[in-house]
Amino acid sequence: MFKKEGSNMNNKVVKSHRIITALQNLSLTEMRLIQLAIIDAREQEAGLQTNKPLKIHAKRYAEAFDVQIDTAYKILAEAGKTLRSRYFKFINYRENEVETNWVQQVEYIKKEARIEIIFTVAVVDEITRLSSHFTQYDLEFIATLNSIYSVRLYELIVKWLSVKQTDVFDYEILRGQLGIGVNEYQRMTDFKKRVLDLAVNEINEKTDIKVSYSQEKNGTKIVGFKFKVNKKAQKTANTKTLERDADTADMFTIEGLTDKQLGRITRSPQFIKDYSDRISASSDINRDMNLWSTHFIQELKKDA
Repeated sequence: MFKKEGSNMNNKVVKSHRIITALQNLSLTEMRLIQLAIIDAREQEAGLQTNKPLKIHAKRYAEAFDVQIDTAYKILAEAGKTLRSRYFKFINYRENEVETNWVQQVEYIKKEARIEIIFTVAVVDEITRLSSHFTQYDLEFIATLNSIYSVRLYELIVKWLSVKQTDVFDYEILRGQLGIGVNEYQRMTDFKKRVLDLAVNEINEKTDIKVSYSQEKNGTKIVGFKFKVNKKAQKTANTKTLERDADTADMFTIEGLTDKQLGRITRSPQFIKDYSDRISASSDINRDMNLWSTHFIQELKKDA
């Protein structure tokens, strides 16, 4: 996936380590909404107090995760029914287990195709009081992941990128962090096949990191997992390495990229910022992201 250096901070998901390592049970679409909400809440300072809810429109979700607008409508409508009941558990500074909901209020405004969210006090604390204990990553790297296990595993291990290897994840705790119910995938072979291997393979295929794992045993019993994590080189199977030097603008090749992948490039905030001056201010292209994307996909194909 193409990624410009100096990525816009507005696209970064920033979570405290307490939230990252918490035990939680969000679905994939709910997790995506929470990720968007954290990004937008930090940018807009909304959703952090009862008199200023955070607004998330269907179009925002559709553009961020490259889904059809009708699908986004349905996702927001469903979230309006379920997100209020979702909760997570974490260990606080007193070493006590705390259980809290993600949001204290969620409202679906059908005629405007949006939801409005107000976070709970615990989440607000973790969003607004981040110091050195946080994890951040670019939303684009997990936007195409189709499994909640892949998203959660990515979040859990990406903070170890600088040291290239994680500590041991206790098996039972890891299950809760991945959102696996007590009656799901109880056999180790099922857990590895349906959860761990699925997540590792999808992360390796679609994101910016490369992951592998080893098993930790107590006798013959598997009690935990350790992960190796490395940054991928900026190249894909059918593309040349991205090039940059001090005297030229960013250069990249589109060979091997699909229209869908090119579309994600054209909709990124950095691309829009860099190339908006190529479109007349009065053009309809500036008012319709689909027209914008279609136009620049063709421009990229003509002259990457």
